[in-house]
Amino acid sequence: MSERGESDSRETDARAVIAAERARVQRRTLTVVVISQVLGGAGLAAGVTVGALLVQDVLGSMSLAGVAAALLTLGSALTAFLVGRVTQRLGRRIGLGLGFAAGGIGAIGVVVAATTALVPLLFLSFFVYGAGTATNLQARYAGTDLATPARRGSAISVAMVSTTLGAVAGPNLVEPLGAFATGLGLPSLAGPFLLAAVAYLAAGTAFLVLLRPDPFLLARRLDAELAQLEVERTAAEQTAAEQMGSKQTSPTTAARPRPGVGAYVGAAVMVVTQIAMVAVMTMTPVHMRAHHHGLGEVGLVIGIHIAAMYLPSLVTGVLVDRIGRTPMAIAAGVTLLLAGVTGALAPADSLGLLILALALLGLGWNFGLIAGTALVVDHTVPANRARTQGTLDVLIALAGAGAGVMSGVVMAGVGYGALSIAGGVLALLLIPVLLWARRVTPQTTVG
Repeated sequence: MSERGESDSRETDARAVIAAERARVQRRTLTVVVISQVLGGAGLAAGVTVGALLVQDVLGSMSLAGVAAALLTLGSALTAFLVGRVTQRLGRRIGLGLGFAAGGIGAIGVVVAATTALVPLLFLSFFVYGAGTATNLQARYAGTDLATPARRGSAISVAMVSTTLGAVAGPNLVEPLGAFATGLGLPSLAGPFLLAAVAYLAAGTAFLVLLRPDPFLLARRLDAELAQLEVERTAAEQTAAEQMGSKQTSPTTAARPRPGVGAYVGAAVMVVTQIAMVAVMTMTPVHMRAHHHGLGEVGLVIGIHIAAMYLPSLVTGVLVDRIGRTPMAIAAGVTLLLAGVTGALAPADSLGLLILALALLGLGWNFGLIAGTALVVDHTVPANRARTQGTLDVLIALAGAGAGVMSGVVMAGVGYGALSIAGGVLALLLIPVLLWARRVTPQTTVG
Protein backbone atom coordinates (compact mmCIF):
# COMPACT_ATOMS: atom_id res chain seq x y z
CA MET A 1 0.00 0.00 0.00
CA SER A 2 1.29 3.49 -0.85
CA GLU A 3 2.14 6.02 1.86
CA ARG A 4 -0.89 8.08 0.84
CA GLY A 5 -3.13 5.03 1.06
CA GLU A 6 -1.83 4.14 4.52
CA SER A 7 -2.46 7.72 5.68
CA ASP A 8 -6.04 7.62 4.38
CA SER A 9 -6.61 4.28 6.09
CA ARG A 10 -5.32 5.59 9.43
CA GLU A 11 -7.56 8.65 9.13
CA THR A 12 -10.60 6.49 8.36
CA ASP A 13 -9.87 4.29 11.37
CA ALA A 14 -9.41 7.31 13.63
CA ARG A 15 -12.71 8.82 12.49
CA ALA A 16 -14.47 5.51 13.09
CA VAL A 17 -13.09 5.33 16.65
CA ILE A 18 -14.21 8.92 17.33
CA ALA A 19 -17.70 8.23 15.95
CA ALA A 20 -18.03 5.07 18.05
CA GLU A 21 -16.96 6.85 21.24
CA ARG A 22 -19.34 9.72 20.49
CA ALA A 23 -22.28 7.32 20.02
CA ARG A 24 -21.46 5.29 23.14
CA VAL A 25 -21.21 8.27 25.47
CA GLN A 26 -24.25 9.92 23.86
CA ARG A 27 -26.41 6.96 24.88
CA ARG A 28 -25.19 7.18 28.48
CA THR A 29 -25.62 10.95 28.52
CA LEU A 30 -29.23 10.75 27.39
CA THR A 31 -29.95 8.21 30.14
CA VAL A 32 -28.60 10.57 32.81
CA VAL A 33 -30.47 13.51 31.28
CA VAL A 34 -33.73 11.53 31.37
CA ILE A 35 -33.29 10.73 35.08
CA SER A 36 -32.44 14.30 36.02
CA GLN A 37 -35.20 15.84 33.92
CA VAL A 38 -37.91 13.68 35.48
CA LEU A 39 -36.77 15.01 38.86
CA GLY A 40 -36.26 18.56 37.61
CA GLY A 41 -39.74 18.64 36.12
CA ALA A 42 -41.27 17.93 39.51
CA GLY A 43 -39.21 20.75 40.97
CA LEU A 44 -40.21 23.44 38.51
CA ALA A 45 -43.92 22.60 38.71
CA ALA A 46 -44.27 24.08 42.21
CA GLY A 47 -43.47 27.64 41.21
CA VAL A 48 -45.58 27.43 38.07
CA THR A 49 -48.65 26.12 39.87
CA VAL A 50 -48.82 27.95 43.20
CA GLY A 51 -46.06 30.57 43.16
CA ALA A 52 -48.37 33.45 42.23
CA LEU A 53 -51.02 32.23 44.68
CA LEU A 54 -48.48 32.08 47.50
CA VAL A 55 -47.28 35.64 46.89
CA GLN A 56 -50.89 36.83 46.61
CA ASP A 57 -51.70 35.26 49.99
CA VAL A 58 -48.63 36.73 51.72
CA LEU A 59 -48.93 40.21 50.19
CA GLY A 60 -52.71 40.37 49.81
CA SER A 61 -52.54 41.88 46.33
CA MET A 62 -53.40 40.50 42.88
CA SER A 63 -51.36 43.17 41.09
CA LEU A 64 -48.21 41.87 42.80
CA ALA A 65 -48.94 38.19 42.20
CA GLY A 66 -46.66 38.23 39.16
CA VAL A 67 -43.71 39.11 41.38
CA ALA A 68 -43.14 35.39 42.05
CA ALA A 69 -42.65 34.65 38.36
CA ALA A 70 -40.53 37.77 37.93
CA LEU A 71 -38.16 36.91 40.77
CA LEU A 72 -38.02 33.30 39.70
CA THR A 73 -37.06 34.26 36.17
CA LEU A 74 -34.54 36.88 37.33
CA GLY A 75 -32.87 34.17 39.38
CA SER A 76 -33.09 31.97 36.33
CA ALA A 77 -31.33 34.64 34.27
CA LEU A 78 -28.39 34.91 36.65
CA THR A 79 -28.12 31.14 36.88
CA ALA A 80 -28.22 30.71 33.10
CA PHE A 81 -25.27 33.08 32.83
CA LEU A 82 -23.32 31.35 35.60
CA VAL A 83 -24.09 27.81 34.42
CA GLY A 84 -22.99 28.74 30.91
CA ARG A 85 -19.67 30.13 32.15
CA VAL A 86 -19.03 27.24 34.54
CA THR A 87 -19.90 24.70 31.85
CA GLN A 88 -17.55 26.35 29.35
CA ARG A 89 -14.67 25.88 31.81
CA LEU A 90 -15.57 22.79 33.85
CA GLY A 91 -18.20 20.92 31.82
CA ARG A 92 -21.90 20.10 32.01
CA ARG A 93 -21.59 17.88 35.10
CA ILE A 94 -20.42 20.63 37.43
CA GLY A 95 -22.51 23.42 35.90
CA LEU A 96 -25.81 21.53 35.93
CA GLY A 97 -25.19 19.81 39.26
CA LEU A 98 -24.55 23.07 41.10
CA GLY A 99 -27.47 24.80 39.39
CA PHE A 100 -29.98 22.20 40.55
CA ALA A 101 -28.51 22.27 44.08
CA ALA A 102 -29.12 26.04 44.23
CA GLY A 103 -32.72 25.52 43.11
CA GLY A 104 -33.27 23.02 45.91
CA ILE A 105 -31.93 25.46 48.50
CA GLY A 106 -34.25 28.15 47.14
CA ALA A 107 -37.25 25.85 47.47
CA ILE A 108 -36.39 25.22 51.12
CA GLY A 109 -36.21 29.00 51.61
CA VAL A 110 -39.69 29.45 50.11
CA VAL A 111 -41.11 26.94 52.61
CA VAL A 112 -39.48 28.76 55.53
CA ALA A 113 -40.62 32.18 54.26
CA ALA A 114 -44.20 31.02 53.72
CA THR A 115 -44.28 29.63 57.25
CA THR A 116 -42.87 32.77 58.88
CA ALA A 117 -44.51 35.31 56.50
CA LEU A 118 -41.11 36.98 56.02
CA VAL A 119 -41.59 38.88 52.75
CA PRO A 120 -37.88 39.68 52.12
CA LEU A 121 -36.96 36.01 52.63
CA LEU A 122 -39.82 34.97 50.35
CA PHE A 123 -38.59 37.22 47.56
CA LEU A 124 -34.96 36.13 48.00
CA SER A 125 -35.96 32.47 48.06
CA PHE A 126 -38.00 32.75 44.85
CA PHE A 127 -34.95 34.37 43.24
CA VAL A 128 -32.70 31.46 44.29
CA TYR A 129 -35.39 28.91 43.46
CA GLY A 130 -35.23 30.22 39.88
CA ALA A 131 -31.84 28.51 39.56
CA GLY A 132 -33.66 25.21 39.19
CA THR A 133 -35.76 26.49 36.30
CA ALA A 134 -32.70 27.74 34.42
CA THR A 135 -30.78 24.54 35.04
CA ASN A 136 -33.71 22.42 33.94
CA LEU A 137 -33.71 24.27 30.61
CA GLN A 138 -29.91 24.25 30.29
CA ALA A 139 -29.98 20.46 30.67
CA ARG A 140 -31.54 20.20 27.21
CA TYR A 141 -28.19 21.24 25.77
CA ALA A 142 -26.41 18.31 27.44
CA GLY A 143 -28.20 15.94 25.09
CA THR A 144 -26.94 17.82 22.02
CA ASP A 145 -23.21 18.00 22.78
CA LEU A 146 -22.45 14.66 21.14
CA ALA A 147 -25.46 14.45 18.78
CA THR A 148 -24.95 14.59 15.02
CA PRO A 149 -26.50 17.63 13.26
CA ALA A 150 -29.29 15.49 11.78
CA ARG A 151 -30.29 14.24 15.26
CA ARG A 152 -30.07 17.43 17.32
CA GLY A 153 -33.77 18.18 17.33
CA SER A 154 -34.50 14.63 18.48
CA ALA A 155 -31.81 14.84 21.18
CA ILE A 156 -33.36 18.06 22.53
CA SER A 157 -36.75 16.40 22.52
CA VAL A 158 -35.56 13.46 24.63
CA ALA A 159 -34.40 15.87 27.33
CA MET A 160 -37.65 17.83 27.24
CA VAL A 161 -40.10 14.95 27.13
CA SER A 162 -38.38 13.47 30.17
CA THR A 163 -39.46 16.53 32.11
CA THR A 164 -43.10 15.63 31.49
CA LEU A 165 -43.52 12.94 34.15
CA GLY A 166 -42.41 15.11 37.04
CA ALA A 167 -43.81 18.34 35.65
CA VAL A 168 -47.29 16.88 35.12
CA ALA A 169 -47.33 14.96 38.39
CA GLY A 170 -46.36 18.07 40.39
CA PRO A 171 -49.45 20.24 39.72
CA ASN A 172 -51.78 17.29 40.23
CA LEU A 173 -50.22 16.67 43.65
CA VAL A 174 -51.04 20.20 44.85
CA GLU A 175 -53.92 19.11 47.06
CA PRO A 176 -52.24 16.07 48.69
CA LEU A 177 -49.01 18.02 49.13
CA GLY A 178 -51.02 20.85 50.67
CA ALA A 179 -52.62 18.41 53.10
CA PHE A 180 -49.19 16.98 53.91
CA ALA A 181 -47.81 20.45 54.59
CA THR A 182 -50.81 21.33 56.78
CA GLY A 183 -50.20 18.17 58.76
CA LEU A 184 -46.67 19.40 59.43
CA GLY A 185 -47.99 22.75 60.60
CA LEU A 186 -46.99 24.54 57.37
CA PRO A 187 -49.14 26.62 54.99
CA SER A 188 -50.83 24.39 52.42
CA LEU A 189 -49.28 26.29 49.49
CA ALA A 190 -45.81 25.46 50.86
CA GLY A 191 -46.43 21.77 50.15
CA PRO A 192 -45.37 21.74 46.49
CA PHE A 193 -42.10 23.45 47.43
CA LEU A 194 -41.24 20.58 49.77
CA LEU A 195 -41.40 18.32 46.72
CA ALA A 196 -39.38 20.85 44.71
CA ALA A 197 -36.57 20.87 47.29
CA VAL A 198 -36.21 17.09 47.25
CA ALA A 199 -36.54 16.86 43.45
CA TYR A 200 -34.00 19.57 42.61
CA LEU A 201 -31.42 18.27 45.08
CA ALA A 202 -31.84 14.74 43.69
CA ALA A 203 -31.48 16.00 40.09
CA GLY A 204 -28.27 17.83 40.99
CA THR A 205 -26.89 14.72 42.63
CA ALA A 206 -27.70 12.65 39.53
CA PHE A 207 -25.67 14.99 37.33
CA LEU A 208 -22.72 15.23 39.71
CA VAL A 209 -22.47 11.49 40.27
CA LEU A 210 -23.59 9.92 36.97
CA LEU A 211 -22.60 12.29 34.15
CA ARG A 212 -19.20 10.73 33.48
CA PRO A 213 -17.55 11.24 31.07
CA ASP A 214 -18.73 14.79 30.69
CA PRO A 215 -20.36 15.15 27.22
CA PHE A 216 -19.34 18.78 26.73
CA LEU A 217 -15.68 18.20 27.57
CA LEU A 218 -15.64 15.04 25.48
CA ALA A 219 -17.22 16.83 22.50
CA ARG A 220 -14.57 19.52 22.74
CA ARG A 221 -11.79 16.90 22.80
CA LEU A 222 -13.23 14.91 19.91
CA ASP A 223 -13.68 18.06 17.82
CA ALA A 224 -10.04 18.94 18.48
CA GLU A 225 -8.99 15.46 17.34
CA LEU A 226 -11.03 15.82 14.15
CA ALA A 227 -9.46 19.22 13.54
CA GLN A 228 -6.01 17.67 13.98
CA LEU A 229 -6.88 15.00 11.42
CA GLU A 230 -7.81 17.79 8.99
CA VAL A 231 -4.48 19.52 9.65
CA GLU A 232 -2.58 16.29 9.01
CA ARG A 233 -4.55 15.69 5.81
CA THR A 234 -3.78 19.21 4.58
CA ALA A 235 -0.09 18.78 5.40
CA ALA A 236 0.03 15.43 3.57
CA GLU A 237 -1.67 16.92 0.51
CA GLN A 238 0.75 19.84 0.52
CA THR A 239 3.74 17.50 0.76
CA ALA A 240 2.43 15.40 -2.10
CA ALA A 241 1.89 18.52 -4.21
CA GLU A 242 5.47 19.70 -3.53
CA GLN A 243 6.84 16.31 -4.52
CA MET A 244 4.95 16.53 -7.78
CA GLY A 245 6.32 20.01 -8.40
CA SER A 246 3.03 21.80 -7.82
CA LYS A 247 2.85 25.32 -6.44
CA GLN A 248 2.92 25.39 -2.66
CA THR A 249 -0.27 26.45 -0.98
CA SER A 250 -0.46 28.33 2.27
CA PRO A 251 -2.35 26.63 5.09
CA THR A 252 -5.56 28.32 6.15
CA THR A 253 -5.60 29.72 9.65
CA ALA A 254 -8.99 29.39 11.30
CA ALA A 255 -10.27 32.47 13.02
CA ARG A 256 -11.63 32.19 16.52
CA PRO A 257 -15.17 30.95 15.98
CA ARG A 258 -18.11 33.21 16.69
CA PRO A 259 -21.77 32.25 16.97
CA GLY A 260 -23.53 32.35 13.61
CA VAL A 261 -26.48 34.61 12.82
CA GLY A 262 -28.74 31.59 13.17
CA ALA A 263 -27.94 31.43 16.89
CA TYR A 264 -29.42 34.90 17.41
CA VAL A 265 -32.45 34.06 15.27
CA GLY A 266 -32.98 31.02 17.49
CA ALA A 267 -32.67 33.23 20.57
CA ALA A 268 -35.32 35.60 19.20
CA VAL A 269 -37.71 32.70 18.69
CA MET A 270 -37.20 31.49 22.26
CA VAL A 271 -37.50 34.97 23.78
CA VAL A 272 -40.82 35.78 22.10
CA THR A 273 -42.37 32.40 22.86
CA GLN A 274 -41.23 32.70 26.48
CA ILE A 275 -42.86 36.12 26.91
CA ALA A 276 -46.16 34.96 25.42
CA MET A 277 -46.22 31.77 27.48
CA VAL A 278 -45.13 33.16 30.86
CA ALA A 279 -47.50 36.14 30.78
CA VAL A 280 -50.61 34.04 30.28
CA MET A 281 -49.53 31.02 32.34
CA THR A 282 -48.64 33.10 35.40
CA MET A 283 -52.04 34.74 35.68
CA THR A 284 -54.19 31.73 34.82
CA PRO A 285 -54.25 30.34 38.41
CA VAL A 286 -55.12 33.82 39.74
CA HIS A 287 -57.87 34.21 37.10
CA MET A 288 -59.28 30.79 37.94
CA ARG A 289 -59.31 31.29 41.70
CA ALA A 290 -61.00 34.69 41.26
CA HIS A 291 -63.82 32.83 39.48
CA HIS A 292 -64.20 30.17 42.16
CA HIS A 293 -62.23 27.31 40.63
CA GLY A 294 -60.69 25.05 43.29
CA LEU A 295 -57.01 24.20 43.67
CA GLY A 296 -57.68 20.79 42.15
CA GLU A 297 -58.99 22.41 38.96
CA VAL A 298 -56.06 24.83 38.91
CA GLY A 299 -53.68 21.89 39.24
CA LEU A 300 -55.45 20.07 36.40
CA VAL A 301 -55.21 23.04 34.01
CA ILE A 302 -51.57 23.73 34.80
CA GLY A 303 -50.74 20.03 34.68
CA ILE A 304 -52.18 19.73 31.16
CA HIS A 305 -50.40 22.94 30.19
CA ILE A 306 -47.05 21.57 31.34
CA ALA A 307 -47.77 18.25 29.62
CA ALA A 308 -48.30 20.18 26.39
CA MET A 309 -45.05 22.04 27.00
CA TYR A 310 -43.01 18.84 27.17
CA LEU A 311 -44.89 15.70 26.11
CA PRO A 312 -45.05 16.47 22.34
CA SER A 313 -41.27 16.93 22.29
CA LEU A 314 -40.42 13.59 20.67
CA VAL A 315 -42.65 14.40 17.70
CA THR A 316 -41.57 18.05 17.63
CA GLY A 317 -37.90 17.08 17.60
CA VAL A 318 -38.40 14.81 14.59
CA LEU A 319 -40.33 17.57 12.77
CA VAL A 320 -37.62 20.12 13.53
CA ASP A 321 -35.00 17.75 12.06
CA ARG A 322 -37.05 16.78 9.01
CA ILE A 323 -39.02 19.83 7.89
CA GLY A 324 -36.72 22.49 9.29
CA ARG A 325 -36.22 24.94 12.11
CA THR A 326 -38.00 27.91 10.51
CA PRO A 327 -41.30 26.17 9.62
CA MET A 328 -41.61 24.89 13.20
CA ALA A 329 -40.83 28.34 14.62
CA ILE A 330 -43.62 29.78 12.45
CA ALA A 331 -45.92 27.02 13.72
CA ALA A 332 -45.07 28.20 17.24
CA GLY A 333 -46.30 31.72 16.51
CA VAL A 334 -49.56 30.51 14.98
CA THR A 335 -50.25 28.09 17.83
CA LEU A 336 -49.63 30.75 20.49
CA LEU A 337 -52.03 33.09 18.71
CA LEU A 338 -54.70 30.37 18.78
CA ALA A 339 -54.03 29.92 22.49
CA GLY A 340 -54.48 33.64 23.13
CA VAL A 341 -57.75 33.85 21.20
CA THR A 342 -59.13 30.76 22.94
CA GLY A 343 -58.20 32.08 26.39
CA ALA A 344 -59.72 35.46 25.65
CA LEU A 345 -63.02 34.03 24.39
CA ALA A 346 -63.36 31.31 27.03
CA PRO A 347 -66.02 32.01 29.70
CA ALA A 348 -64.38 32.24 33.11
CA ASP A 349 -66.35 29.24 34.37
CA SER A 350 -65.50 27.03 31.36
CA LEU A 351 -62.88 24.59 32.58
CA GLY A 352 -62.75 22.81 29.22
CA LEU A 353 -61.89 25.93 27.20
CA LEU A 354 -59.30 27.01 29.76
CA ILE A 355 -57.70 23.58 29.44
CA LEU A 356 -57.68 23.93 25.63
CA ALA A 357 -56.17 27.43 25.79
CA LEU A 358 -53.40 26.39 28.17
CA ALA A 359 -52.70 23.22 26.18
CA LEU A 360 -52.23 25.30 23.01
CA LEU A 361 -50.07 27.72 24.99
CA GLY A 362 -47.79 24.89 26.07
CA LEU A 363 -47.65 23.36 22.59
CA GLY A 364 -46.69 26.67 20.97
CA TRP A 365 -43.93 27.14 23.52
CA ASN A 366 -42.71 23.60 22.81
CA PHE A 367 -42.46 24.28 19.07
CA GLY A 368 -40.59 27.53 19.65
CA LEU A 369 -38.16 26.24 22.25
CA ILE A 370 -37.05 23.15 20.32
CA ALA A 371 -36.76 24.99 16.99
CA GLY A 372 -34.88 27.87 18.62
CA THR A 373 -32.58 25.57 20.59
CA ALA A 374 -31.69 23.61 17.46
CA LEU A 375 -30.78 26.85 15.68
CA VAL A 376 -28.50 27.86 18.55
CA VAL A 377 -26.72 24.49 18.59
CA ASP A 378 -26.42 24.45 14.78
CA HIS A 379 -24.60 27.79 14.75
CA THR A 380 -22.20 27.35 17.65
CA VAL A 381 -19.15 25.13 18.23
CA PRO A 382 -17.68 23.71 21.48
CA ALA A 383 -15.26 26.64 21.69
CA ASN A 384 -18.18 29.07 22.20
CA ARG A 385 -21.25 26.88 22.66
CA ALA A 386 -21.84 26.73 26.43
CA ARG A 387 -20.97 30.40 26.93
CA THR A 388 -23.31 31.44 24.12
CA GLN A 389 -26.09 29.16 25.33
CA GLY A 390 -25.86 30.62 28.82
CA THR A 391 -25.91 34.19 27.53
CA LEU A 392 -28.91 33.57 25.29
CA ASP A 393 -30.79 31.83 28.09
CA VAL A 394 -30.23 34.97 30.17
CA LEU A 395 -32.20 36.90 27.56
CA ILE A 396 -34.94 34.28 27.68
CA ALA A 397 -35.13 34.45 31.46
CA LEU A 398 -35.17 38.26 31.53
CA ALA A 399 -37.96 38.24 28.97
CA GLY A 400 -39.89 35.87 31.20
CA ALA A 401 -39.24 38.10 34.22
CA GLY A 402 -40.65 41.12 32.42
CA ALA A 403 -43.65 39.11 31.30
CA GLY A 404 -44.25 37.89 34.85
CA VAL A 405 -44.21 41.40 36.31
CA MET A 406 -46.35 42.97 33.62
CA SER A 407 -48.86 40.12 33.52
CA GLY A 408 -50.20 41.05 36.95
CA VAL A 409 -50.36 44.74 36.10
CA VAL A 410 -52.10 44.10 32.74
CA MET A 411 -54.60 41.69 34.24
CA ALA A 412 -55.44 44.04 37.10
CA GLY A 413 -55.93 46.86 34.57
CA VAL A 414 -57.69 45.33 31.56
CA GLY A 415 -58.39 41.70 32.46
CA TYR A 416 -57.33 38.20 31.56
CA GLY A 417 -58.84 38.27 28.07
CA ALA A 418 -56.78 41.26 26.95
CA LEU A 419 -53.66 39.68 28.42
CA SER A 420 -54.27 36.47 26.44
CA ILE A 421 -54.83 38.34 23.16
CA ALA A 422 -51.70 40.44 23.69
CA GLY A 423 -49.58 37.32 24.18
CA GLY A 424 -50.92 35.74 21.01
CA VAL A 425 -50.39 38.83 18.86
CA LEU A 426 -46.84 39.20 20.15
CA ALA A 427 -46.07 35.59 19.22
CA LEU A 428 -47.44 36.14 15.72
CA LEU A 429 -44.72 38.77 15.16
CA LEU A 430 -42.29 35.85 14.91
CA ILE A 431 -43.50 35.11 11.39
CA PRO A 432 -42.35 38.29 9.58
CA VAL A 433 -39.07 38.23 11.53
CA LEU A 434 -38.34 34.65 10.49
CA LEU A 435 -39.28 35.24 6.87
CA TRP A 436 -37.10 38.35 6.77
CA ALA A 437 -34.17 36.46 8.32
CA ARG A 438 -34.56 33.63 5.85
CA ARG A 439 -34.55 36.04 2.92
CA VAL A 440 -31.49 38.11 3.90
CA THR A 441 -29.28 35.24 5.13
CA PRO A 442 -28.25 31.91 3.60
CA GLN A 443 -30.81 29.14 3.78
CA THR A 444 -28.71 27.09 6.19
CA THR A 445 -28.56 29.96 8.66
CA VAL A 446 -32.19 29.95 9.69
CA GLY A 447 -33.18 26.36 9.14
